[in-house]
Amino acid sequence: MKNTVKKINKFIDKHKLTGYIFASPWIIGFSIFFIIPILNLIYYSFTDFNLIADPSWVGLENYHHLLVDPKILKALKVTVSYVIFSVIPRLAFALFIAIKLNQKRKGIGIYRTIYYIPSILGGSVAVAVLWRMLFTRDGVINSLLGLIGIHSGISYIGNPKTALSTIILLAIWQFGSSMLIFLAGLKNISPTYYEAAAIDGAGRFSIFKNITLPLLSPVILFNIIMQIINGFMVFTQGYIITKGGPLNSTLFWVLYMYRRGFESYDMGYASAMALIMLLIVALISLFVFKTSSKWVFYEVKEN
Repeated sequence: MKNTVKKINKFIDKHKLTGYIFASPWIIGFSIFFIIPILNLIYYSFTDFNLIADPSWVGLENYHHLLVDPKILKALKVTVSYVIFSVIPRLAFALFIAIKLNQKRKGIGIYRTIYYIPSILGGSVAVAVLWRMLFTRDGVINSLLGLIGIHSGISYIGNPKTALSTIILLAIWQFGSSMLIFLAGLKNISPTYYEAAAIDGAGRFSIFKNITLPLLSPVILFNIIMQIINGFMVFTQGYIITKGGPLNSTLFWVLYMYRRGFESYDMGYASAMALIMLLIVALISLFVFKTSSKWVFYEVKEN
């Protein structure tokens, strides 16, 4: 009996070792590109580090400076506003287009590709430069408005009241990735639900509310989390289109962090900012996950 147990344990250990060997590329990559950088980030956040001299320990000084820095609150407010006013309309528009494209029609694949192209371009410098040219005083938008008799004569990216809105509009325009995820979720909903609802005489809104939304809620949850994370990481648009201005109206958190780290050579302070942003995103994601049990529907639940 003991020999049998030893053989079983040896067999299990052998297979565990095999599993670790196959998983080792991911484990090594995760350690090198995530764990070690995070540990370095935590260490540098407690130091005075200018990228040239060796870092010197300053304790909580960087975090104390965060509490009294007037630009920190501004950067947080701008970033949160961007996340709120870009994520919600972006997902709503992506879902609307996904529903329209979830049909068997001739050439529907071409339309899906066209709608996805802006997301392929992503947050590229070229798109940011193009967007800046559209919304300047002499840009295309003002020229088009002039054709219908509206002569605003303002630079939308140079006005503190409209600068952030132009960047939010760019984020909404790049809805393709969320649209494809919604489309994949819609494809996984069984047609029998819709057939049964049609037999019962349910209307379009009732079907959408009682069938599509509940069955698509796990996909909605995934898209919300991913878009919140991407929203807090916005950088290229603010750096290229407005450079954080005017009057810091587009001073995103990551943009300010970049300035402190690579323009002011205060990498210790920038590391503290990065760690705070990581904690903020983690807390928001945790809150969304905790509240998801009230609105996310799973066909199979554990008892």
